Amino acid sequence: MARIRSIFACTACGYQNPRWLGRCPDCGEWNTLVEEVPAVRGASSAGAGGGPVPVPLTLDAVSPTAEERVSTGESELDRVLGGGLVPGSVVLVGGEPGIGKSTLLLQVLLSLQRRGIATLLVSGEESPGQVKMRARRLEGPIDGLRLISETRCGPVVACLEEHDPAVCVVDSVQTLWSEDISSAPGSVSQIREVTGQLLRVAKGRGITLLLVGHVTKSGDLAGPRVLEHMVDAVLSFEGDRSRPYRLLRGVKNRFGSTNEVGVFQMTGQGLVGVSDPSALFLEEGSESPGAAVLAAVEGTRCLLAEVQALVVPSGLTMPRRVTRGVDGNRLAMVAAVLTRRAGLRLGESDIFVNVAGGLSVEDPAADLPLALAVASAQRDRPLGRVAAFGELSLTGQARYVAHGDARVQELARHGFERVLAPRRNVEELRERRAVPEGVTMEPISNIQDVVRELIG
Repeated sequence: MARIRSIFACTACGYQNPRWLGRCPDCGEWNTLVEEVPAVRGASSAGAGGGPVPVPLTLDAVSPTAEERVSTGESELDRVLGGGLVPGSVVLVGGEPGIGKSTLLLQVLLSLQRRGIATLLVSGEESPGQVKMRARRLEGPIDGLRLISETRCGPVVACLEEHDPAVCVVDSVQTLWSEDISSAPGSVSQIREVTGQLLRVAKGRGITLLLVGHVTKSGDLAGPRVLEHMVDAVLSFEGDRSRPYRLLRGVKNRFGSTNEVGVFQMTGQGLVGVSDPSALFLEEGSESPGAAVLAAVEGTRCLLAEVQALVVPSGLTMPRRVTRGVDGNRLAMVAAVLTRRAGLRLGESDIFVNVAGGLSVEDPAADLPLALAVASAQRDRPLGRVAAFGELSLTGQARYVAHGDARVQELARHGFERVLAPRRNVEELRERRAVPEGVTMEPISNIQDVVRELIG
């Protein structure tokens, strides 16, 4: 009998090596390689192993199937998923501990159960009593929901095959383990094997599978990177646990867009979808120095938020650039443009930037309001009730951004009468007569002119 050689796998990224290393060569993490014994597989039963050889099909001979979606009962979750759950799909939901993953998925199961859809909850972290205590805090009846408290993958697969639910939630995939793998639960090999077994039964029986995943200290999903490639959709919960607001983003979605974002508010009765997040992020807005309103587009939704900046003299050799809600490299670029093109002296100052409400903005249109907020904070002069959107180039020019009409409509709905935008956006809106009544559009050519006009 051939000797089975063990391998050392990184628990952070899945890198494998025949010998132990102190630092992973792939992700750079220290002390993350653990010893694992690979599973012993039998000979293949297809092709040369004696099984039938599959017959390839031509693409034109494949009959198209209608995409039937099932609403989860949570409008914000349906928005991120692209309209609802697709039968037979596998969705991975990740986020920090206590952010609300289990609560949201329990709400989904209860909503589906009330509509007569067979559901199943596999809880590997909580006992049935703990799940019932959580369910009682939610609104509505809780009868009819089936659950099992199990961490072995074999009995879970057998339960799925016997009861054949339409939707199943596994909380969490890191707690399951397979007897075919000798490593500990939560290891790279265990997660890969368990997910593969669950995926096969879900695809074979048309079961919609929702997996809860843990995250690492850096915020990435724990386990091998191949886990994200195996599933159909990856959703990420964001937000500060000290705040009641939660953001749900689509990192991967084979059945919809990955640009959508759902906004939830944590209450005593669970997570409640927010239909008007702009009003939520602007409800405590101010017109103090260093505050500017941005209009960012996430998927098909326009979100308004206040970007806040603070510029103070630095006593350090390397001034700090601290950001929350925007990319730090983006702030460094905007500060360099303001210094070189607008004449602001920021090289000896610490700059702190925050997007109110815990919103994370990746839209390039946030460059112009970010620059205005930093300039306003540096000169200690308020901007007044003015909103802006536009990308900022290294030459100081305000560049065109998409979805200008959606941004202006959202700003007008919240009472903004003065909007700064790139010249090309303003000309396009005027040609299409898409400027709302009562809104004054001011074209911006470069950052130097707007800083001189608004701030002096």
